[in-house]
Amino acid sequence: MAKFVPVEPFDLVIFGGTGDLAMRKLLPSLFHRDIDDQISDDSRIVAVSRREMSHEAFIETVQSALRRFLPEGHFDESVWQRFASRLSYYAVDVLEEDGWGELAGAVGAHTDRVRVFYLATAPQLFGPIATALGRHELQHGQTRIVLEKPVGSDLESARAVNGAVGAVFSEDQVYRIDHYLGKESVQNLLALRFSNSLFEPLWRRGTVDHVEITVAEDIGVGTRGEFYDRTGALVDMVQNHLLQLLCLVAMEPPAGLDPAQIRGEKLKVLRALRPITELDVEASTVRGQYRRGAVHGEAVSGYGEETGIESSSTETFVAIKAMIDNWRWADVPFYLRTGKRLPMKTSHIVVQFSPVAHSIFPPQTGRPEPNQLTIRLQPDEGVTLSLMTKEPGPGGFNLRSLPLNLTFSEQFHVRYPDAYERLLMEVLRGNQALFMHREEVESAWAWIDDVRNGWEQRGQPVVPYAAGTWGPTDSALLVGRDERRWLDPTE
Repeated sequence: MAKFVPVEPFDLVIFGGTGDLAMRKLLPSLFHRDIDDQISDDSRIVAVSRREMSHEAFIETVQSALRRFLPEGHFDESVWQRFASRLSYYAVDVLEEDGWGELAGAVGAHTDRVRVFYLATAPQLFGPIATALGRHELQHGQTRIVLEKPVGSDLESARAVNGAVGAVFSEDQVYRIDHYLGKESVQNLLALRFSNSLFEPLWRRGTVDHVEITVAEDIGVGTRGEFYDRTGALVDMVQNHLLQLLCLVAMEPPAGLDPAQIRGEKLKVLRALRPITELDVEASTVRGQYRRGAVHGEAVSGYGEETGIESSSTETFVAIKAMIDNWRWADVPFYLRTGKRLPMKTSHIVVQFSPVAHSIFPPQTGRPEPNQLTIRLQPDEGVTLSLMTKEPGPGGFNLRSLPLNLTFSEQFHVRYPDAYERLLMEVLRGNQALFMHREEVESAWAWIDDVRNGWEQRGQPVVPYAAGTWGPTDSALLVGRDERRWLDPTE
């Protein structure tokens, strides 16, 4: 069983330190790592935001957030006292000069330890914050900067952000975070593919019929309505999460686990993605927006009612047929699907293998079904491989598909760190393997911009779908035209 290894002393500065991400994810993740003794006694966690707040008020806010967002029974009073002693708060308007001097004085003294600046802010502030950090000489050899997604809103803005940050920090100091890359099952893709001789010879055209990647949410946009309406599902989910999953499924074997080697292979996949332009955007993509319906038996409002933007043309659902033009994956479709207000919260990758070339079994025994490898990312992380077998008993020779099931929670009887916990520790260790390179981000944006431009030029409409369904019927038709269908996790 893997053991938790403590990290070296550090100063972690969270810009946006009173925001939703910090309170809901970052601070609870750090608290969990403190429970497991991964954080050294003299490490410091510094929160920064514009809000004027006393140190005592901030401590109370954090305690309240931990009690609210940690799983039941995980708040440990003795650990809290230790954790609280690490915390401090500074009010800084990052676009003004006030407050920067005090922050620099507090953080800049320790030049002999790892220093991490986590930018849990709007992307348009990434450049100004990096510039200010350079101006106040807070960058040194062991300094790292973490950028939350999205990095920019299109290729042009992403280049501007990367340029501004790159003017102060070298590329090996920049950590562009996508929390999906921290999930146990996502990382297990590397082990599944490259440590099992069973799979790698089959992981290619000829033996793989198609690949499906689904990230489904049962919630609506909630309080993110104003932000989401400027973004949409394509940018919010496909540009980062789904394309990163696609890269890990499709990439060539790296020479080793060196971060540069892994990121280099992912970049090759992004550059091999066939552009989706105005000529084929209608045949290769579906846009949808949820209307009133029922999720888990409860009636829910439509997107327009929930956001108050009744005439919005922002998509809350996207389905895409993506093609990778290289030797391994030529003519193998990758079907991507994501949406809000779907029947359940689930994320999975399905590798559908080709059917047997010839069945020796008579029709009455049942038709051999193609083998299917399903990697479950949430809610129950694990791997399932379907195999054909004979039904036992004296009733004749009947075929049946049965799963070989590896569920991580059942096999490993320990709570393993969640995505943000793992990624935060990897930043502190200086391991960039689970983070995106500048060129990855820009290549992903170039592909996404083609899709958006195609939608605009063709005037592709947003198709309504009832909340609680698997999206517009056009999504089923997208794969149905190829005589395929989406996996239904409820079946």
